Amino acid sequence: MTLLSYDRYCDEIAYQVDELRSLLASGADLSGTVPTCPDWTLEELVRHMGGALRWVEALVRTRALENLPDDAVPLAKGPKEQGDPAALDAWLAETGRTVVDTLREAGPDTKVWTWAGILDTGFWARRMTHEITIHRADAALAAGRPYEVAADVAADAVDEWLQIVEFIQRKKATPDAPELRGPGRSIHLHATDGDPGLNAEWVIELTEEGVTWRRGHEKAAVALRGPLTSVLLAFYSRLPLDSPELEVLGERELLEFWLTQATFG
Repeated sequence: MTLLSYDRYCDEIAYQVDELRSLLASGADLSGTVPTCPDWTLEELVRHMGGALRWVEALVRTRALENLPDDAVPLAKGPKEQGDPAALDAWLAETGRTVVDTLREAGPDTKVWTWAGILDTGFWARRMTHEITIHRADAALAAGRPYEVAADVAADAVDEWLQIVEFIQRKKATPDAPELRGPGRSIHLHATDGDPGLNAEWVIELTEEGVTWRRGHEKAAVALRGPLTSVLLAFYSRLPLDSPELEVLGERELLEFWLTQATFG
């Protein structure tokens, strides 16, 4: 497994912000519920995403060595105007420019606080890339718009998600984390499209010692097959397993169990 370059992450954040802005400009209903995040309207989703980017920008700009509270981040909650597409778009545009400029200025190795023990800006560039990649999918699904993501970004998003689950499970950071331990359970993710050189297949094992994973093609108790974008969205619980482009082979209950238990908490 190889990380994408730092510049690639910065470029992708900028691209995803522009794509999210384009979706808003298309006339999407800001008051509509986001099916994959049903506690939010589309406007609340955008404010959450922009706030996360602004929080990371503040962490990196100030070289913070401990967490920053939301009230220490200017405009973290978005513009004062509610239900105003123009104000929301202007805020999101400024947010994207600012966070990307700050990340580029800092470079990948600047020391800064993170919640995962990887104390550098490279962590945040990668984390925000995949945070907005998935939340743009939420927005697209809410607006009934098509969604695609570059293959290298999608594959890295699966890698990062597995690493986060490993971290949370190892630290027992959520009440459900120990439930992922156990003998003889394995999951295979298989992207059926894209560049064969990308090796977009994963094997996940739930062992007594914890969750382990690797890239590769191996037989497992259950397999999830389909186009890479669809596999990514299903693995993030953004796409139902019975979607026509997906195929589940073997112990479906195990995959459903994983999707329930493997969360940020």
